[in-house]
Amino acid sequence: MDSRKFVLKETLLILLGEAICSGAMVGIFALMGLFDVTVVIGAIVGAVMSTLNFFFMAVGATLAADKAEKQDVKGGKALIQSSYTLRLVVLALVFFAFAKSGLCNVFAMVIPLVFVRPIITIAEFFRK
Repeated sequence: MDSRKFVLKETLLILLGEAICSGAMVGIFALMGLFDVTVVIGAIVGAVMSTLNFFFMAVGATLAADKAEKQDVKGGKALIQSSYTLRLVVLALVFFAFAKSGLCNVFAMVIPLVFVRPIITIAEFFRK
């Protein structure tokens, strides 16, 4: 399978899983009596940022693998390291801006970052 198609397929899988898990999280907030519009906005921001983080990580890993195939291992390693740093800085800036604005619940915004690993694990369990 073409690496671009694989990255898009996996990203769509993460997006679907994030939507399901974030919906469940909002439901738990409602059951606990903590539901308001800031929870929904936080869940949306967290899910979108988590999905984008996964997408750019996958693209960076694919590009690094392509560099490694061309015997440029140092370039691939530098690409992975710079991708990680840039993604972490962007996540911190976006989350800080939304947290300071008061538009969203901070916990509802950060919790979707944890959903990616279980989504991948469950997807791998059902993969042929």
